[in-house]
Amino acid sequence: MEDQNPRYVSRLTRDTFALVLAGGRGSRLHELTSWRAKPALYFGGKYRVIDFPLSNCVNSGIRRIGVLTQYKAHSLVRHLVRGWSHFKKELGEYVEILPASQRFSEDWYKGTADAIYQNLDIIRAEMPRYVMILSGDHVYKMDYGPMLVSHVESGAEMTVCCLEESVAEAAGAFGVLQVDSRYRITGFQEKPAHPAEIPGKPGYTLASMGNYVFNTEFLFDCLIKDAANPNSTHDFGTDIIPALMEQYPVHAYPFRDPVTGGRAYWRDVGTLDSFWLANMELIGISPALDIYGKGWPLWTYQEQLPPAKFSFNEEGRRGMAVDSMISGGCIVSGSEVVESVLFSNVRVHSYSKITNSVILPEVEIKRGVKMRNAIVDRGCVIPEGMVIGFDPAQDRANGLRVTESNLVLVTRGMLGQREGFA
Repeated sequence: MEDQNPRYVSRLTRDTFALVLAGGRGSRLHELTSWRAKPALYFGGKYRVIDFPLSNCVNSGIRRIGVLTQYKAHSLVRHLVRGWSHFKKELGEYVEILPASQRFSEDWYKGTADAIYQNLDIIRAEMPRYVMILSGDHVYKMDYGPMLVSHVESGAEMTVCCLEESVAEAAGAFGVLQVDSRYRITGFQEKPAHPAEIPGKPGYTLASMGNYVFNTEFLFDCLIKDAANPNSTHDFGTDIIPALMEQYPVHAYPFRDPVTGGRAYWRDVGTLDSFWLANMELIGISPALDIYGKGWPLWTYQEQLPPAKFSFNEEGRRGMAVDSMISGGCIVSGSEVVESVLFSNVRVHSYSKITNSVILPEVEIKRGVKMRNAIVDRGCVIPEGMVIGFDPAQDRANGLRVTESNLVLVTRGMLGQREGFA
């Protein structure tokens, strides 16, 4: 076993090329992804979801990164160009955008494996020793270095990153890995009703995160064989892992909190309720995701904006925010914001009250609005006196989307306003 010192890890990360799969539509987010890909979704007051895997790569020392785009990618591409184009290719570091460009066939990306296959020429040009494939639509902070160490020292040809989930939580929700006592993968279940338990850890199972490490030449062989298989759906979870696990060393790597050793923070913000909840978690006193720590910075495109401003201090007309996150460029004028997240350039006019809501950039909330338990999409103008989140039947009658938990989504189209920018 080689010494797991920082120089050893840094050699591994320098020899790694990361490919971030960022073409997902996110259909369970409904109108929130009508004009943007899921990885371009706003999160945490100033970020986009794509910033999390990209920041993980940079902080881990992986500086050669390709982002594979497809579905309605304009806002995602614009964000990557503005916020992630400062790396120097001459120094061996870059973030490149790899759109579906039909280099190997006349099709667009047909699955996760096909997306990588259609970029084999780019991987060959770099010739890394390892290729890391990452999902671009999850929120978490992770040092990929220990995963690379585990991959190399286990002798695996492929390593699958996973979470230790309770059987009850994973049932019907995740792809589940079956492993032996040394975490070699022996089986794969696609969203099973009764997930296989971890050996020696009853009540828990291994849920795939959609993140993988491959030895490069092995990856080439796998993808070429898969592309030639007419019965394949060209997906890593459905096709690649099941085809490999019986013949080759394919291992699982449990992603654990580096401090506690327990389940690490990871959120799939793939539904309206999970998106709202993950944002709401950030305003807690001690949130599970620490976005303020200096040890693992989150990089993003930061527009130059003035500080947030709170105007008026009169009884019944006091500009204030409590237990909330308020981003730059916001003006809360004679209104109350409680337990909410306001992204940049939001305007809240007098006599309004906003509670338990996520307000995306450039929203204008007119006078006298009462709102709770809502997600408001970018650029909406909420009419004066409108009431949202208090009467589900009335919200539906107003053309708004209401979830089973009575969370309300508001978009420009629902308000009869011009759509088309994200």
